[in-house]
Amino acid sequence: MSDTVSFPGTVSDTVSFPGTVSDTVSFPDTARTAPRGVRMRVAIADYGGGNLRSLSSALARAGVEPVVTVDPGLVADAPLAVIAGVGHVESAAAGLARNGLDESLRQRVSAGRPVAGICVGLQLFFGESEEGGEGLGLLRGPVRHVRARRVPHMGWNTLAPAQASALLEELAGADVYFAHSYAVEPDDDRVVVATVDHDGPIVAAVESGVLAGFQFHPERSGPAGARALENLLRWSRSA
Repeated sequence: MSDTVSFPGTVSDTVSFPGTVSDTVSFPDTARTAPRGVRMRVAIADYGGGNLRSLSSALARAGVEPVVTVDPGLVADAPLAVIAGVGHVESAAAGLARNGLDESLRQRVSAGRPVAGICVGLQLFFGESEEGGEGLGLLRGPVRHVRARRVPHMGWNTLAPAQASALLEELAGADVYFAHSYAVEPDDDRVVVATVDHDGPIVAAVESGVLAGFQFHPERSGPAGARALENLLRWSRSA
């Protein structure tokens, strides 16, 4: 089953934002924080699908300026790049490649610039998916079908920290919202910073160098999700 899960009442969230293709704003290589009174810009890589309007609104509430874009230069140079949304690894990877965003993201990581992944965005950090296709190969390990009595894994579940991480500040035991049928299985357990139980452990969050990701949807997770995004933004300024 695909991770293309619909949320009640959110049909209009699976939209693209016109006018972002020509956005040519660039950022200095050292820009991680904006000048006082200026919001930090966050580039959301648009692969052609996903829950991007809700995420954009949540990021704006967290105090940054989100820009949904297919411009590889903006994705490469923004203080933080995010891959987010729902969908299928194969089609999402193809959408990134169509506009050269896959190489922009790899270049960011090579240059030591932070990248965040949410839901299928997290899965795109990894390699081959049982659903079809391959991710960016930034972290080692496959994406496998969730092995549980109830699939998709949809609804609220409780975060269990696996190790200390700035991403999880004040989130131990918090309930967050999931909607997915596939999950990452990292080769290196040290990148796993939180799990949830769904007939066994499922990776809920990872952190490795300049990469950070959530399998859950912070934009759908109420106050805990808002805190997760605030933690992510703080992490990005020091990654």
